[in-house]
Amino acid sequence: MKARRMLYKSITDSILAAFYEVYRPLGAGFLEKVYENALLIELRQRGLEVAQQVPIPVRYKGVPVGEYYADLLVAQKVIVEIKAVERLTNVHEAQLLHYLKATDKEVGLLLNFGPKPQIIRRIWTNDRKPNLSPQL
Repeated sequence: MKARRMLYKSITDSILAAFYEVYRPLGAGFLEKVYENALLIELRQRGLEVAQQVPIPVRYKGVPVGEYYADLLVAQKVIVEIKAVERLTNVHEAQLLHYLKATDKEVGLLLNFGPKPQIIRRIWTNDRKPNLSPQL
């Protein structure tokens, strides 16, 4: 179990450091897109490969029925979902888990730029995904 918790630890540690680097000067109150763009800049300055607004196909019985868009995909390994809300809820966490379940990505971070910074780290390993979608 501990190995799962530590999956991509160096990448997630860098993302969390970048999150706080962005949060300190900007604080709460901006739209999510502002934080997404600032975090993108900070992560790239730290030498990480980052893709923004990555489409995630959703299928029902093998038929495409829509798409989600992950805010950031870091190092082709970690999905980052950004919020700017009073506090994170189960709905926000469910969104991140759906992203992980629908892809071959195993680690996700939910980052809230609210009045109090919040972080949720989730792992959903590929061995738990019976109907794995194509890679992002």
